[in-house]
Amino acid sequence: MTSGIDDAERCNGIVLDTEDPVDNDRLAELRADARFEFIDTVHQQQAGLQRLRPPPQPDVTAEPTRWVYFPWRRAVVSVLGPRAFRLLRLDRNRNLITAAELERLGRLRIGVVGLSVGHAIAYTLAAQGLCGELRLADFDDMELSNLNRVPATVLDLGVNKALVCARRIAELDPYLPVAVISTGITAQTVGHFLDGLDIVIEECDSLDAKVLVREAARRRHLPVLMATSDRGLLDVERFDEEPSRPIMHGLLGEADSAQVANLSDKDKLPYALRVADASQVSSRMAASLIEVGKTLSTWPQLSSEVALNATVVAEAVRRIGLDEKLPSGRVRIDTEAMLNEIDDPVGMPPDDPPIEEPTDPIERVGTSEMVAAAAARAPSGGNAQPWHIDARDGSVFIRLAPEYSTTMDVRYRASAVALGAATFNARVAAAAHGLVGNAEFHSGDEASPLSAMVHLAAGSDPELTPLYEAMLSRETNRWRGERVPIPSQTLELLCSVARSEGARLQILSGSAEIERTAAILAATDRIRYLTPRLHAEMFAELRSPGDPSPESGIDVRSLELDPVDLEMLDILRRSEVMANLAAWGAGSALGEDTYERVTASAAVGVISVCGQSLSDYARGGSAVESVWIRGQQHGLAVQPVSPAFLYAHDDEDLRELSPAFADDLGDLQYNFRKLADTEANESQVLVLRFSRAPRPSVSSRRRGLHGVSSPLG
Repeated sequence: MTSGIDDAERCNGIVLDTEDPVDNDRLAELRADARFEFIDTVHQQQAGLQRLRPPPQPDVTAEPTRWVYFPWRRAVVSVLGPRAFRLLRLDRNRNLITAAELERLGRLRIGVVGLSVGHAIAYTLAAQGLCGELRLADFDDMELSNLNRVPATVLDLGVNKALVCARRIAELDPYLPVAVISTGITAQTVGHFLDGLDIVIEECDSLDAKVLVREAARRRHLPVLMATSDRGLLDVERFDEEPSRPIMHGLLGEADSAQVANLSDKDKLPYALRVADASQVSSRMAASLIEVGKTLSTWPQLSSEVALNATVVAEAVRRIGLDEKLPSGRVRIDTEAMLNEIDDPVGMPPDDPPIEEPTDPIERVGTSEMVAAAAARAPSGGNAQPWHIDARDGSVFIRLAPEYSTTMDVRYRASAVALGAATFNARVAAAAHGLVGNAEFHSGDEASPLSAMVHLAAGSDPELTPLYEAMLSRETNRWRGERVPIPSQTLELLCSVARSEGARLQILSGSAEIERTAAILAATDRIRYLTPRLHAEMFAELRSPGDPSPESGIDVRSLELDPVDLEMLDILRRSEVMANLAAWGAGSALGEDTYERVTASAAVGVISVCGQSLSDYARGGSAVESVWIRGQQHGLAVQPVSPAFLYAHDDEDLRELSPAFADDLGDLQYNFRKLADTEANESQVLVLRFSRAPRPSVSSRRRGLHGVSSPLG
């Protein structure tokens, strides 16, 4: 039995190594012959190799280059060594196909039978790096009528179709082994062709050959793929998983290759129509079949359909090669039908509604109500407003509301900080109205873990009274801002007001400190994106114009993003995108926005308190609000930039935050506490960045005390 495989030099480039004496002699002979053209672009290739990220290993960059002789072109071309060549050529696959996946796929041996439709498929598999060896079989030669769908040229007319495809692939990747059977598949050659393959792609015109290939493939437990150039039909037969599966899904009944081969063309027609599923072919193809032999010499095929075949077969090969789900069966990717379903994209309205300017924020009602309304202006993580506030005769009652808690609000510690800030606001409002607000914190049960009672009594507080207007206009400013030095007396004042509330403010303002802070916070932001629950909660906080519940959450306009970054939110919010980045160990770019904001800051402030109880955190929240208001009074733009680990006390807390990244969060937390000089008995309450920036584009809103929304600062 003969293999029928053609001589390699007819279809493969000849790789010549200058370090091999025999190859050197051949190169010298070629250079001496004026008929051969030498093309040397290896320096550009090496420059491209150096630009790769991450940089290639030294043993790859030091790999000796090669020359490749293409006899049919009378050309000799310089190329990188095999590893460097593959690395650079397939770099743009990442991360649509990962490096690890490419390595697995690069071991596949694939056979393609029929090189009209099969040409585009084989070339796509090679171009995409989905195989490590190709075998091509076709007995037919290129004709002019093939050039409507086969990506060849008039220079290829009269040349065997398999040979044309093999040469084109050799010019794409001279290191990829390609074997050719230019006599086509017969009972004598089919076994040798299939032996050792992993996947068979069958694109024959002949029904006899279709059956013959499948019978041999089934004996060898090889999957068979076929695509037809009408309505994007992909046919999958997983003989590797179902070795007793009937060929052609049983559409041919009990007929075998020998029986089919003995049938006349007329008798084969019913079988061919069953295989093609005549009821599902396009109306134009169905009508054309009637005209074959009359007004048409053969059935029509389009280049666009052939290109689609290559796409769907390549995806099927990828799935089989990576052991992803792909059962036996059929599917149609009907572009004509899909285009009939074209519709406008769903997106934000073309014109954002006008930004509401805050009106008189507090109605002129009773004093207790005004104090309560001021308390409701306090900042909270994600603008969740995790409280219930009641105005009573002579007092304001603020209760922590667990229903507004999120994962980063570990054991309600972030909510306690927000409650403390609300209490400070209540005290300021009381002082502005000639009263003293005495605050008491009380621990409770799971239904209400913490509450604060602000008793209003006659008196004055000259320290807090001047803060009233500044408290009303306090806002989160997310502009990147400018790194303008803050006067030392301003920083000393901020530290002093933190101490007056029983907390400590650590200022980080040196260039090295800010760079290290930015790196830590960026790394924690990456983890926040890559942790499914944290990611989902982060995007649940965002509000676009027209969204329901605008009285809570963060208005996307307040993020102060440029148009490009704003559009990127549609990618960043996709959980499956984050899952891919997590699986690849990638996603460093996810922290870039935070890094750039922090490095644009004049200083970063870390507010800490002694103790770990919710009341301690509430005391820290009062200090946060006092520092924030004073900072804004002195012309500073203030933005909280707290990391995901902020309210975690131990390994259990970290695992609850992010099971996959708990150890990383622990390391980052350790480094940040060390950087901020936080003592072992202290709890970090909030991290603020200070800069010089314009006013925010939009103010955050608050839920009304009685269910009525109002725009608040």
